[in-house]
Parts: sequence; structure tokens; C-alpha cells
Amino acid sequence: MAIAPSLQGASAAPVNVAPTVIVGNDRGGFIRARLKELREIRDSGQRVEIRGKVCFSTCTMYLGADDVCISPKTTFGFHGPAMAIGRMTQAQFDYTSRVIASHYPPSIAQWYMAEGRTRITGFYRMKGEQLIRLGIESCPAQISPR
Repeated sequence: MAIAPSLQGASAAPVNVAPTVIVGNDRGGFIRARLKELREIRDSGQRVEIRGKVCFSTCTMYLGADDVCISPKTTFGFHGPAMAIGRMTQAQFDYTSRVIASHYPPSIAQWYMAEGRTRITGFYRMKGEQLIRLGIESCPAQISPR
């Protein structure tokens, strides 16, 4: 005779709970690699918390994640697309700009297409507090361990 296992004292594990992605200091990288990472984050339903001192270049594409929050103290750096080797044609520049902008909330995407992408050297810098005023969620304050 089979006996059903007892559930007494067992705790149910959360279903479909993905670990949070904590973004520290991120100076960007290649667009293709970031797009792959963003797809994986979206597909797994992960939350993104941008808490580092800086989030530059492709790191800013996290702003369009489904569940994202930012630190008001983080400095974000935006610039137009560029190739590691050689120059982009105008068509490549426009296409890549649209890809980047598609990973921003609408208010930031509009600014990026009108102004942000025009900076090719250096960055347009914005503090998290500015982006929070534009509607990005502020991360809850972290409690420091004792």
C-alpha cells in the first residue's frame, strides 16, 4: 500500500521568481551583446535595479526593461551609436539610433532621437534624479548591513 507523502512542515517554493539583476558601474559595451542580455532579462521576467555610480552607453538601454528602478545618485551617459571600426552610413546611424531608442521609455526615446544621439564623442550626462522626474521608478533605499 502506497502512502502519500506528508506536506506538513513543507514550504512551497515561489514559482517563476527570477533573481534581480543589480547593475553596478557599467560603462556600456556592444549593442548586439546588450540586446541579447535584455532579451534574456525580458524573457525571464527579471527586475533590473541600476544602483551603480555610472551607467553609460548601452547600459542606458536597461531603462526600457519591463521592471526597472534606478538610484537617484547614478550618473547616466548617453551618446549616439558608433562602430568600433570605421564609420556608419547615415542609414546605419538612423537604424541603430532607432534600435537604441526602442529600449527607452517614450519620453527618453523622444529626447534621444532629437538630441541624445547627436553626441558622438563624450556623453550627455544625467543624474538618476532627473530620470526619476521623467517617470523612471526610484529604487528603494538599501539598508546597509551592520
